[in-house]
Amino acid sequence: MEYTMRSIFWDENLQCVKVIDQSCLPIELRYLKLHSSMDVAEAIQKMVVRGAPAIGVCAAYGIALAARESSHSDKDKLKVYLHETGQFLLATRPTAINLTWAVENMLSLVDQFSGSVSELQEALLSKAQQLADEDVNTNLAIARNGAELLMDEDVIITHCNAGALATVDYGTALGVIRLAHEQGKRLHVYVDETRPCLQGARLTAWELTQYGIPYDIIVDAAAGYMIRSGKVDRVLFGADRVAANGDVINKVGTYMLSLAAYDNGIPAYAAFPMSTIDFTSPNGDAVPIEERDPAEVLELSFQGKAVMPEGATARNYVFDITPHRLLSGLITESGVLYPPFFRSLAVLKHAGRNL
Repeated sequence: MEYTMRSIFWDENLQCVKVIDQSCLPIELRYLKLHSSMDVAEAIQKMVVRGAPAIGVCAAYGIALAARESSHSDKDKLKVYLHETGQFLLATRPTAINLTWAVENMLSLVDQFSGSVSELQEALLSKAQQLADEDVNTNLAIARNGAELLMDEDVIITHCNAGALATVDYGTALGVIRLAHEQGKRLHVYVDETRPCLQGARLTAWELTQYGIPYDIIVDAAAGYMIRSGKVDRVLFGADRVAANGDVINKVGTYMLSLAAYDNGIPAYAAFPMSTIDFTSPNGDAVPIEERDPAEVLELSFQGKAVMPEGATARNYVFDITPHRLLSGLITESGVLYPPFFRSLAVLKHAGRNL
């Protein structure tokens, strides 16, 4: 099996992080060079890099870059600077818990390290690369577990993008579809556009094209009709954070999609790595929901002309909360979890996220 969609990697020759610039897709596949922690923060904030696992790994590289760019020769001062950088990176996207997980992993290494400044710099880069490689292996495990749920000739609705672009490689929800396709299952995917930034129409559709998986793009509002009309067998999406009771926080529109699936007896699954679980949040209502610049909504154009009246205002909530009762299963690298989710999640917490 070949992995040709690595979205984040360390370029040894250029001594920088290279990421797929997702703002250019599907028109152009372009890699952006990130030379500093500020470059990383800007890439995350502007959604050049997006998707919870990808954001986490990118932030880990940001800490490694901060150690290399710092002028501090004193290790204790460098550690303080790295903690400040970590807090700065955490503020870029408040909802995706993988960002917190990755930064905490890196800072834990910083706190425990007793070697020289140069050794700490190398150790942080090595740790970031380790997290990147682990993400790929985790996604493959998620794909293997989830592919068993898909039947030959299944029709699936997806929302947003949870493929290789949202991770280091392979993907979570889209990785499940990708592996099932590679196993020979004949699938068809309905791709929600996912407004206002069109991650489905721009990114998921582009990935499916690369894999040779048949698909149709649909407007978000059409999903309910498609499900009620019996045209869909499964609903599958990723997650940016999962609460301790199984509530899923994902791209806005996931809640309505899950409601339609539940009302019509169609199974809905969320696929994500264990690092997405937030055991400190008892339910979805405890999670901060990011609100981005209204311009992402207001700058919509039609036939080259502005759509919104001059002076119009907008609210741009990026995520919503899908109650656990609407979900049929949670697909993780440790297996597929079934209701009641709070019990299996409690077992995972006790076992250190590993079954």
